Amino acid sequence: MDQSLQELFEGRVEQFVSKSKRQSGNYEKAEQKMESFAKRSAEIVKVKARGDIINQSVDGDFQTTTYQVHYQYLIKQKGTLYQEEEVEVRMCKFFKNDLIMDKEINPYTKKPELEITEEEEQEERISYQYNRLKAVQYAERWWNSYNPAYKTFENNCTNYISQCLHAGEAPMRGYPNRGTGWWLRNNNWSYSWTVANSLRLYLGNSKSGLRAIEVSSPDQLLLGDVICYDFEGDGRYNHNTIVTGKDAYGMPLVNANTYNSRMRYWAYEDSSAYTPNIKYKFFTIVDG
Repeated sequence: MDQSLQELFEGRVEQFVSKSKRQSGNYEKAEQKMESFAKRSAEIVKVKARGDIINQSVDGDFQTTTYQVHYQYLIKQKGTLYQEEEVEVRMCKFFKNDLIMDKEINPYTKKPELEITEEEEQEERISYQYNRLKAVQYAERWWNSYNPAYKTFENNCTNYISQCLHAGEAPMRGYPNRGTGWWLRNNNWSYSWTVANSLRLYLGNSKSGLRAIEVSSPDQLLLGDVICYDFEGDGRYNHNTIVTGKDAYGMPLVNANTYNSRMRYWAYEDSSAYTPNIKYKFFTIVDG
């Protein structure tokens, strides 16, 4: 990384663990993160970060750089320690080595997409036992990379969750109708496999194959269960995560793709996509 970007990067990392009085203009992400942890009686005791330039362009005195940062936070809560990780992609601009802009590239975009509107039951019940351990193991293996056995999407969060559920031996059904069921086959897939809102609708309505029950609070979830997020609160859900751990108070920690993260606190209050209107759906997977 060039000197200007390196100085920016190093200064921001320090803010995650700084005990000094916060000044205006500090890294907003660090502020959000520390406030989120404080609400949970937790703190970041150590942070590591690695940055990589994705692309860079120069136009006269202007320099534009897109870069990726992989954070590793050591969290302390009620005397216990655990590690959270996340990968953030940002764009910054310098004018004669002076920073004039730096922002996250927000991956949680809403796009009009075809999707199921209701679940049509056309198949007999498929017997299965959900293997939560295998689902979580898969979630841990692929949270920050992509399994070459599967197609990868620009917005990959739901594809990743579907892969985790399938690794947990949840059965596919519904092929070749893309609007019903949950499946991936022959380089084709159901909307519920890849579209966040469609998976939410599927989990809420399916009565055969992969099934789930909606519960009222996150502490009722088990490892391998799913949380759906509607950041704007407009009824169209745009992100999904899988529960891979619990914090010291028994609240879920989750893994996700698109904004790659692991062991992240379920509420996403430290996300740039978070709004006060956010809505959640909590689904616990049930055996068939």
